[in-house]
Amino acid sequence: MKKRPIGFIDSGVGGLTVVKEAMRQLPHEVFCYIGDTARCPYGPRTPEQVRQFTIELAYFLMEKDIKLLVIACNTATATTLTTLKELLPIPIVGVILPGSRAAIKATRNQRIAVIGTEGTIASNEYQKSIFRKNQQIDVVSLACPKFVPVVESNEYTGPLAKRVVRETLMPLHKTKMDTLILGCTHYPLLRPIIQDVMGQEIQLIDSGAETINEVSVLLDYYNLAEANPNSDPLHQFYTTGSAEMFKRIASAWLGFDHLVVNHIDLKEIEGKYGTE
Repeated sequence: MKKRPIGFIDSGVGGLTVVKEAMRQLPHEVFCYIGDTARCPYGPRTPEQVRQFTIELAYFLMEKDIKLLVIACNTATATTLTTLKELLPIPIVGVILPGSRAAIKATRNQRIAVIGTEGTIASNEYQKSIFRKNQQIDVVSLACPKFVPVVESNEYTGPLAKRVVRETLMPLHKTKMDTLILGCTHYPLLRPIIQDVMGQEIQLIDSGAETINEVSVLLDYYNLAEANPNSDPLHQFYTTGSAEMFKRIASAWLGFDHLVVNHIDLKEIEGKYGTE
């Protein structure tokens, strides 16, 4: 059981920011990741579509014999976390609650901003999560629909990214928030630009990275942690889109020269799993 992989699902490459933190905190674990690049972005889609897609990805990973599932996508977490907890017999972690906790701890003036996809922002899940713990905190939300396409096209360090981030985040300068939640796992790839645009005094919260703290605790709680210091993890990466594009971004972000990425045709998972 301990040697089984930890599964990660995302709408594309964004969840790799969570995997990077997992590799740092949990170096002996094996990771199995699928990015649904062919149907990315999830943000503009209906909750019903996102729920169906997420369930399909989750069952795909269940066939890989995973021991724990990380929904490394804020939109998917907002729509499907509760459903998957009812459907699957393994521990499941989403990215919203850990990010909310970290922001509450970080803020000094009780003003927090959240940026995310249209779907995540429309769900109000970050506000709900924060208010359940502290109703005195002021939360401002902003949808950033152009961020994910910039990252997925591998343009997240260029002039296009700088212009898109600067123009999109302009409304946040009018607020008095001191803490900004990166409410999409794609956004940490834009973190240097976001920090530069918002100013060094603003604390950025990476909800995906915070999630791995919770994963570590659950592995210990359920006695699932791989503790073999001699293990050489062989990670598995799958994408429904271009394996070459995915590999290019993943290799650069994770620092691996010989990353193996497998393409999965949508026909292999589409409509295969229902919600019943």
